[in-house]
Amino acid sequence: MREGGKGRRGAAARTPLSRERVIRTALAVADEKGSAALTMRAIAEPLRVEAMSLYHHVAGREDILDGMVDAVFGEIELPPREEDWKSAMRHRADSARAVLRRHPWAIGLMDSRSRPGPATLRHHDAVIGALRAGGFSVPMTAHAVSLIDSYLYGFVLQELSLPFRGAAEQDEVAGAIMRDMPADTYPHLTELAAEHVLKPGYDYTDEFTFGLSLILDALHPDETTSG
Repeated sequence: MREGGKGRRGAAARTPLSRERVIRTALAVADEKGSAALTMRAIAEPLRVEAMSLYHHVAGREDILDGMVDAVFGEIELPPREEDWKSAMRHRADSARAVLRRHPWAIGLMDSRSRPGPATLRHHDAVIGALRAGGFSVPMTAHAVSLIDSYLYGFVLQELSLPFRGAAEQDEVAGAIMRDMPADTYPHLTELAAEHVLKPGYDYTDEFTFGLSLILDALHPDETTSG
């Protein structure tokens, strides 16, 4: 067993430390424990190095946070150029939601960095470009991005705070609440649960799709003022 451990340590030592490895390890630590637990020591431990070794590749914790946010933006699919603006925004929003669910700590940091990286800049430029190509004026593009992202981030935050994951757990939690809740005391909650949430085939994901469609249908390009 000791030899196996020594072999693993040797293999880890032979893998060159790099900025990318530090950032990827930081992502894994944050995914498991949250960004509050993200210390230099916590990042160094799975890399099997001393915390001071990280400073050869990153300037410090803030630099790591910058890199992590950029890596998250890099995972989000860009709006497809071949699609119309509405389909492109829906595609990008669905991808962003999936990525943010994988990295639940990220929302609080996404727009907080004063030194955005290339993936972050490329992402925002592509979103803006898709709207401009769809005929949105510069002011309407700004309004659209703010509205869509506020809904996207807000929905994911609410989704992550729910006491269930998936349809099976949702039915179990909702059913338990219903059993403990006097129907005549909270008639509207009882009605919503019985007639909507607990209906076969209900998926909370559909709420995101419904809200996003409302927003996209309400937005209209202004071709007369676009550049």
